[in-house]
Amino acid sequence: MEAHGSPAAKAAQTAVGLLPDTLAKPLIDRMAVDRLDALHTCLKAVRRGGTVSVVGVYGGEIDPMPMMEMFDRGITMRMGQCHVKRWIDDIMPLLMNGDPLGVDGFATHHVPLDQAPEAYATFQAKDDGAFKVVFKP
Repeated sequence: MEAHGSPAAKAAQTAVGLLPDTLAKPLIDRMAVDRLDALHTCLKAVRRGGTVSVVGVYGGEIDPMPMMEMFDRGITMRMGQCHVKRWIDDIMPLLMNGDPLGVDGFATHHVPLDQAPEAYATFQAKDDGAFKVVFKP
């Protein structure tokens, strides 16, 4: 999800975040909005007949999209959740036999779960070179 841009969506997300969970959940499930500035920029930048691949997470339910422009320009959209179960049998043997993919050094921070709020703040501010934080249960 985008951290910046779309002031109206930010205001809506902040307002719903102040509600009790019993009121907020139905709103999020049916009427959630997201910050789409980066996605809209991609749709404007892609060539006619091009493909926009969404690798991030967008959680909106009622967000407006420029469908007429997307249709007219023949834009293809590709997106979806990571298909972990599809690849786990192939990846696990690689990870159990040394580190051929170099994943051990990918995380910049390893923190206990009880330090999650501080770790999220560090990550958001990009302090201390944080770009991947792993929580230890």
